[in-house]
Amino acid sequence: MIRKLKTGRYRLYSRKKNPKTGRRRNLGTFRTRKAAEKHERAVQMFKRRG
Repeated sequence: MIRKLKTGRYRLYSRKKNPKTGRRRNLGTFRTRKAAEKHERAVQMFKRRG
């Protein structure tokens, strides 16, 4: 999940909430949405790696 911050940057959050904190885990902050989307694909690929 990508959200735009007030600073104009984009932050990638995990899809599931962290049960300990009740919030989504921060998976990185990026200058452009394109960079955030690229990292999101990398995270998904890593998760599927067996």
